[in-house]
Amino acid sequence: MITLFVFLVMRLLPGDPIYMIMSRAASETATEMQLDKLRHQYGLDRPMMVQYFSWLNGVFHGDLGVSILTNTDIRQSLMKRLPITLHLGVLALIISFVLGIPAGVICAVRRGTWIDTVVTSLANIGITIPVFWLALVLMYFFALKLHWLPVFGYTSPFTDFWMNLKQIILPVFCLAVTSIAVIARQARSSMLEVMHQDYIRTAWSKGLKERGVVIKHALKNGLIPVVVIIGLGLSGIIGGSVLIETVFAIPGMGRMAVEAMGNSDYPVIQGVILVFAVMVLVTNLLVDLSYGWLDPRVQYK
Repeated sequence: MITLFVFLVMRLLPGDPIYMIMSRAASETATEMQLDKLRHQYGLDRPMMVQYFSWLNGVFHGDLGVSILTNTDIRQSLMKRLPITLHLGVLALIISFVLGIPAGVICAVRRGTWIDTVVTSLANIGITIPVFWLALVLMYFFALKLHWLPVFGYTSPFTDFWMNLKQIILPVFCLAVTSIAVIARQARSSMLEVMHQDYIRTAWSKGLKERGVVIKHALKNGLIPVVVIIGLGLSGIIGGSVLIETVFAIPGMGRMAVEAMGNSDYPVIQGVILVFAVMVLVTNLLVDLSYGWLDPRVQYK
């Protein structure tokens, strides 16, 4: 379904990739015969369903096609850009859980206090704030005004670790902001529900310390709904990478998709979205399977 949807949507968008291949002067003087010859060369003159099944057959054989604009192998381009996107995305996801879960637990345990009010308000702002606007604001203050961090670019950590660290601070933070806010709110809601359960009251009545009650009894059950956020968080981070990589000029898959969209490079867009979709589907599958380990009441047959 994803492959068919992506393929059809690309063909419905305005623009002709043939004109992107030719220079402005050549496109203005080109005859219809010359244009048809180029379309035939790239297989764009065949029926749409023939093009689709031809591309799908290549996908099942590990061939994502060739870029219309640059004539480069798409699979090789993705293999170069995928580690960059994964580097930023995985770090953002880890930071989201490291910061979001404790924030939500503290808000639930200290419900109604000033810290609950502050963290909840920040979480509400984090959910609604546009990541591209936040990226521009952070870039303006920390890069242009304070000169603490680079404005844009990406260096491999294997080439220069400290430069890489400085370059990814702002992009990773922008990618993680929304996920931190969502996880904190979900963790707070789940923990509040668990803290009112009978077995928690029993633990309190036994005279157990607050830390033991929260960590040993409430936390595991309270985090079960939070696991679902992994799939949603990855989807948000992937979507955010398109904007963040463009703003910070990071040569990842998100920027690759934007450039291909501007050039009407159908095969590249199809390949990028297909890889993104597979990543989200696999993550959601692993999240569903993890329920059987986190909650023994869930049985998979």
